[in-house]
Amino acid sequence: MFSSKLRHTAVRAGAGLTVWILCSWLAPISLAQQAYDPAGVPGAEYADRGAETCMKCHDEGPVTHILYTAHAQRADERTPFASHDCESCHGPSPEHLVKPPEGEKRASPGVNFGKNSNNSPQEQNEICIGCHQGGQHVAWRGSQHQFADLTCSSCHQLHALRDPVRVKRTQSEVCFECHRTQRAQVLRLSSHPIREGLVVCTDCHSPHGSFGPH
Repeated sequence: MFSSKLRHTAVRAGAGLTVWILCSWLAPISLAQQAYDPAGVPGAEYADRGAETCMKCHDEGPVTHILYTAHAQRADERTPFASHDCESCHGPSPEHLVKPPEGEKRASPGVNFGKNSNNSPQEQNEICIGCHQGGQHVAWRGSQHQFADLTCSSCHQLHALRDPVRVKRTQSEVCFECHRTQRAQVLRLSSHPIREGLVVCTDCHSPHGSFGPH
């Protein structure tokens, strides 16, 4: 009798602890979702004509290639172009729209991406996480890539017609830019058939983090 009650109490305690850990772990995601406003920043000054304003200057590829991607589908309310076009991700940028005096550099957009960005990795990633926070992205916070201050744009190219890291033939080269030991291992005579395009890194690994140790 005592042993049965003890086991029951332990199971209940374990379940309670699991719920507490999950709630604590998911709390930052909820906060990020609340902070992200897909309809825009209240009181912000957005371009009157959206992407048309941007493309008066940015009128060539690869920038314009985004028009042919899922992010630019205005009919889908989940996409950036359903609200403020380019500025849904790059933020309201009234200073960037003003032509600077001769010899001076134009102000940067509200948010720019990449290793030369004026924004921190966290600031850049919060834009992406505002939409991409469920499914395979749910374990991003606390992942090795997040702790290494990688940005989403370190691996992904949003303005590409086809994002190389999501294409089997080119994905491994994106990963090998950092994982050089693994590149050398793949070049051995006996290795995973990555060079043949039969498998890719994400067939086994989750770059957005996972609940397991690897």
